[in-house]
Amino acid sequence: MEQELLLQCRRNDRNAQRKVYEKMAGKLYTVCRRYLKNDEDIEEVLADSFYKIFTKISQLQNPDIFESWAKKIAVNECLQKLRTARELHISLEEDYAFSTDSSLENGSSEKDILSLLNFLPEGCRAIFNLFAIEGYPHKEIASMLSISEGTSKSQLNFARKRLQELLVNQNI
Repeated sequence: MEQELLLQCRRNDRNAQRKVYEKMAGKLYTVCRRYLKNDEDIEEVLADSFYKIFTKISQLQNPDIFESWAKKIAVNECLQKLRTARELHISLEEDYAFSTDSSLENGSSEKDILSLLNFLPEGCRAIFNLFAIEGYPHKEIASMLSISEGTSKSQLNFARKRLQELLVNQNI
């Protein structure tokens, strides 16, 4: 992201904010989509994320890390949404049914594979995203979600097994 554009955002320049929004909205939408299923929730979290980005931009010390900083804000907003909606269920005891009605062709895109995350329970999906995609260690995930490291590890293992089953069933 251009440093001058970010400086203008710090001065609450609405045109600069619009440009940052246009550059980042698609990327942050994709991040939110990995955590949330409902389009209304995604739009709400996206709006909350941009509000926080623009009100906290003065705290950003290094403009070179703006994109990763913005993504971290979006992830945290998604997790907050899941916690407040009480949708972050962490349990291996429930039996989850996965639909394999639609078959994907070989050579499926990353988008197709990431769509399989929608078939995971909310807690498993959040932990899979935090560990495998965002790169957080289990200790930090446990702290973020108020669970034990062991629970984080077992949920990741559960998510991986379910995704492998889905990939086999979908012939990806």
